[in-house]
Amino acid sequence: MLNRVSRNFLGFFLLTVITISLFSGVVEADSPKYVFYFIGDGLGASQRQATEYFLQEQTGDPQAKLVMNIFPIAGINTTHSADTLVTDSAAAGTALATGYKTNNGVIAQLPDGTNLKSIFQVAEEKGMATGLVSSTRLTHATPAVFASNNPNRNAENEIAYDFLDSGVDYFAGGGYRHFVPQDWQWGKSKRKDDINIAQKFYEQGYKTFLTEYDTAAFRNYQPKGKEKVLALFTYSHLPYEIDRNQEEVPSLAEMTAKGIEVLTNYQNGFIMMVEGGRIDHACHANDPVATIYDTLAFDAAVAEAYEFYQQHPQETLIVVVGDHETGGFGLGFGKNYFLKLERLLDVKVSTADVLNYGAGNYSKNFNNDRAAFFNYLAENVGLADLTAEERAKIEGAMAMVEAGKNDKVTYGGYDPVAITVTHILSERANMYWTTYAHSGTAIPMSAIGVKAAQLGGFKDNTEIAKALASVLEFEL
Repeated sequence: MLNRVSRNFLGFFLLTVITISLFSGVVEADSPKYVFYFIGDGLGASQRQATEYFLQEQTGDPQAKLVMNIFPIAGINTTHSADTLVTDSAAAGTALATGYKTNNGVIAQLPDGTNLKSIFQVAEEKGMATGLVSSTRLTHATPAVFASNNPNRNAENEIAYDFLDSGVDYFAGGGYRHFVPQDWQWGKSKRKDDINIAQKFYEQGYKTFLTEYDTAAFRNYQPKGKEKVLALFTYSHLPYEIDRNQEEVPSLAEMTAKGIEVLTNYQNGFIMMVEGGRIDHACHANDPVATIYDTLAFDAAVAEAYEFYQQHPQETLIVVVGDHETGGFGLGFGKNYFLKLERLLDVKVSTADVLNYGAGNYSKNFNNDRAAFFNYLAENVGLADLTAEERAKIEGAMAMVEAGKNDKVTYGGYDPVAITVTHILSERANMYWTTYAHSGTAIPMSAIGVKAAQLGGFKDNTEIAKALASVLEFEL
């Protein structure tokens, strides 16, 4: 039984809460009408913090913050899958979408093959609209788990076909190659049949935008009433943000904003999953700058949702999570107690893509002209002042490439010259990578809005999905 002091304190506390609520005019809904579920693929604590430090260097504002880092509710999530402590995106995505563990490589099924129902499917049964947005192919693991079931994440042609029956109202991302027939006249395809899935979407009433040539039309598109959209801008993934041609391909933030325009026309509200998928790819290739720029692009998409939240604070919930950490990204190197993010400011291209496969690839484009390559590094990668030791490391990798060799253990299957360069960049900033794969590190979560507090604390990734379902008064 409460003593008199406790009763008086409790009464004062409740009166204060009621008074504040009355004067603020805030009456929180029983459950959110609008839900944003942001998933940063590979987004661990180091990726978030390195990006914020870089933003402070870039802007000259030591108080600059990522939008996702200002949300009042925080947590940390474990990520292991059913069959290993180091998850892949399929198993982690399944946990975040359905609330259940599965084996690596499996899309929204239990290890025994039983199909799982995602939070999207339950939302649609309740009359909510749904949207999938990603900077990767939409058939990639994370978006796939919300709208399909398959024992093999690599069965992307099948996953694309599943999307036809998914009920998702808004799709935006990359990977048209799995939606168009072989010998498609407007671009390449990965299909081995003549099924035109994009055409089938069109016949179902979807507004369709295909290839980079439809970017302008997508930007100019203004939905009128309840409309559905399929927008696939690139053959495979969208470019890394640092390499993205802004005229040719929309940003993750633009696709998120357009999704808001489309889905707010549905009177029962919506849930939209937005994936920053290329953060993971940059980390796999140990590229610190591409990692940072794609995290900034992801945060710009979060900012679009936050602006919407500020207009609808009593009806909106925003949740930001990662599916796992990638690269074993460490902020600190050797015995040094400092970071030097300013050493990354002059980098203009990705090492993960441009130096591995594109214009900066040594073996493809420089014909063993080492001087020309070092000039390229000076102009595009901020390495005009290489030390003798750094130059020797790069020349050693060049010699390996010139001899047609590649140590896949040391270089992770990537181009040895590109990896040597990216590690020099990382070490200059006093960063370090422990793996070319994922790690088992727990990752941060942040949230704001209706019943956001239920998402906070130390949780497993399955508990995030279950807590979100509880907030929405769903049963997974």
